[in-house]
This record gives sequence, structure tokens and C-alpha cells, in this order.
Amino acid sequence: MAALLSDLMQQIAATSWLEWSAVVLAIAYLVLAAHQSLWCWYAAAISCTIYTYLMFTAQLYMETLLQIFYIVMAAYGYWQWRYGKAQKDATQVRELSWFWHLRWIVALTLIAAGIALAMQHYTDADAVWLDTYTTVFSLFATWLLTRKQFANWWYWLVIDAVYVYLYSSKGFVITGALFFVYLILVFYAMWQWQTTRTEQQQCSSSG
Repeated sequence: MAALLSDLMQQIAATSWLEWSAVVLAIAYLVLAAHQSLWCWYAAAISCTIYTYLMFTAQLYMETLLQIFYIVMAAYGYWQWRYGKAQKDATQVRELSWFWHLRWIVALTLIAAGIALAMQHYTDADAVWLDTYTTVFSLFATWLLTRKQFANWWYWLVIDAVYVYLYSSKGFVITGALFFVYLILVFYAMWQWQTTRTEQQQCSSSG
């Protein structure tokens, strides 16, 4: 146990300032998203720019592509929340059916399997299957967040749990810890969105 703690402290001490910066901004992103603040997309864009570099140097190529996509999605999310269909409160957004989600889960599972097989055969990427599946479903969950779909938080619960293991196993201890914090913050975001919904329903019924 003492050796494990010692190793953990050494890895924390060796964490670069770039990773620390990305972690702080990533936490800010999720907290701001929980409160439906437009500033969450600024924090996301800067954090993901840093992670693009970090993931590429770790040979997590799908994660690198994911971070680039996140930067694009940050711009798209800002536009949607500021000018598009998601500018209204999340409580006013119509939720999609479970059958709709099931169809997409099956389709994305097959797509991810095809990409993973190609990556395994043609590249030197590490942790191919976990890397690919988390990437594909993260793209999907991020898109759901840009549309203020409450279901995005359910996807993130599973994705972030996998990320805790993936990043820790690659030596990004602080980032692995970040995703553990993310798990807690996702519950907070779900509570925050649900509380807002309940309050608005009460106001509507009383008014």
C-alpha cells in the first residue's frame, strides 16, 4: 500500500503543467455545463486543444481525433446554445425515445468495432478497443449535450468510468483522477438539470 501511494505521488509530481491546465479547464467545463452556461464551451475548447497534443504524444490516436472533434463541437455547441434550437432551457427540450437511443447504440457499436479492427491492423495505436469505443460514444454524447438532451449524462456515466481506467493505465494519473471527479460532477449535473425542471414545473402549475 505504501509503495502504491509512493508511486502515485511520484506520478502526480511528474504531471506536466499542460495536463494540470487541461484538467482545471475540463472541470470548469462540466460545472458550467451543469448550469447551462455558454462559458462551458470556451473552457472545453481550450482544454481540448491541450489534450490534442497530450493524446497524440501518448499514441492514443482515436483520442487525438476525439479532442479535435471536441474543439469543433465546442464551437457548434456555443452556436446552438446561443443562436440555435438549444438556446432555450434544457427543461423545454423534448426528450428522445428509448427506442431511438437503442437504434443508435447498436449502430455505433458496429461502427466502433469496424474502426477498432482497422486501427488494430493498420496502426500502432494502443488500447485500440477501449480507445475506439470511448471515442465513438463520446462524440455521440457530446452531440446530445449540444442539443441539451438530458440523456447525455447517462452516456457520460459509463464513458467516464471507462476513461478512469484508460488514462490511468497510460500514465495520465491526474487525468484519470479527473474522470473520477467527472463521475461525481455528472451526478451533480443530472441533479442540477432535474432540480431546474422540477422548479419550473412547480412554477407553471402554481402560475
